[in-house]
Amino acid sequence: MFAAAGCSGVSSFIQSGNILFTASNSLAKKVPGLVSAEIEKQFGFQTRLVLRTSGQMRQVAASNPFLTPGVEEKLLSVMFLADSPDPLDVEKLDPQRSPPDVFRVIGNEIFLYTPTGLADTKLTNAYFDSRLKTICTSRNWRTTLKLLELMEG
Repeated sequence: MFAAAGCSGVSSFIQSGNILFTASNSLAKKVPGLVSAEIEKQFGFQTRLVLRTSGQMRQVAASNPFLTPGVEEKLLSVMFLADSPDPLDVEKLDPQRSPPDVFRVIGNEIFLYTPTGLADTKLTNAYFDSRLKTICTSRNWRTTLKLLELMEG
């Protein structure tokens, strides 16, 4: 679908929807709509794509407020938002929703530190999607860094 949309160098990384490709800026802006329409046509369901450039991924890698000495990377993850959240909606998020888990919204990402692991956190995609009126997709920190490496490789 990505190649049919005009992208080149299309590849995937693990089976969680990570597609890497090369496209002009103008084409990249159209790709989410083109591929979403094709998914609906072929499979009968609607989905939105969340897209990041290699520059944006570099910024994500540099912005994690929880990446400090002594913090295990396996306890870190990032939620990539499809749209910029309204600052008023961000202010209404409950910082005490799932202690000891913590989050920070920075730009179009939500950084998570879940010291007891992701399995029991109440800081879920559904929570943030409903509160921020967008959709997000989550990746653990290791996958985020690997995607950046592949994008820049």
